[in-house]
Amino acid sequence: MSRPPSFTPPPGARAYPLRTPRGVFAVVDSPVGDGVEPKGVALLLPGFTGSKEDFNPLHEAFGARGYRTVAVDGRGQYETDGPAVDETPYAQAELARDVVALTETVGAPVHLLGHSFGGHVARAAVLLDPTPFLSLTLMASGPAEISASQQERVKLLRDALAVMSMAEVWEAIQAMEAPEDTETGGALDEGLDDRADLRRRWLGTKPAQLLAAGRQLCLEPDRVAELAATGLPAHVLSGSRDDTWPVPLLDDMAVRLKARRTVIAGAEHSPNTDQPAATAKAIADFWDTASR
Repeated sequence: MSRPPSFTPPPGARAYPLRTPRGVFAVVDSPVGDGVEPKGVALLLPGFTGSKEDFNPLHEAFGARGYRTVAVDGRGQYETDGPAVDETPYAQAELARDVVALTETVGAPVHLLGHSFGGHVARAAVLLDPTPFLSLTLMASGPAEISASQQERVKLLRDALAVMSMAEVWEAIQAMEAPEDTETGGALDEGLDDRADLRRRWLGTKPAQLLAAGRQLCLEPDRVAELAATGLPAHVLSGSRDDTWPVPLLDDMAVRLKARRTVIAGAEHSPNTDQPAATAKAIADFWDTASR
């Protein structure tokens, strides 16, 4: 049985501020399991409205397979600081430079994984400089902009942030959510289920980060051909249902990338929390192959 999602790091993992040439980033750093031969390091990037804790259900399984995993709050996400109003530091190119700096700090080369919005940031980092990376896993992250229905949700959020505080927006979101959304955490990339922790994460995230990330999700161009040209081993993983990028679109992206394709049965936009055991196994299997 999988561990329920939690904001508490799993056994052996350590949450701390990691200093890099690009600033300080909050991370959860989980080691290789006791008695297991180390195989490598992986850097994990969360999605829109998410955080490093979204990967807590995966760390122990990765450690048992020989991988140290470092999950990070991006600039302005949850426990990593950033400007509240100025969106300039959240430009995709700036976030990509952050990822390269993080990679150098934890020890390149690394396997890179990005969930949803984090997948777009991961892709930008690879296109900026593919040399620090052994592989790229795009988890529930599509080739270009998000679906029309999700663009509407992002627009509602942008409009709300223009006239309300983060606390007021949180209360409005809770009032508007359907019961099934309330049970699973709500907006685009949330997959955790503790409401107090989710509220604390929301209030810790900078409005400018949300605005910039939301705009990028709605305007992201298709860069699949550029990514394929790098020759980096790629893995496209998703649930069997996804409202943010339709599954057939992800299937096609995998073909264009000549990537490994994994569909996790019983999972939706957050396979890491919907079906953590199957998700961790599929990712570690890919890392084993990419490392060789």
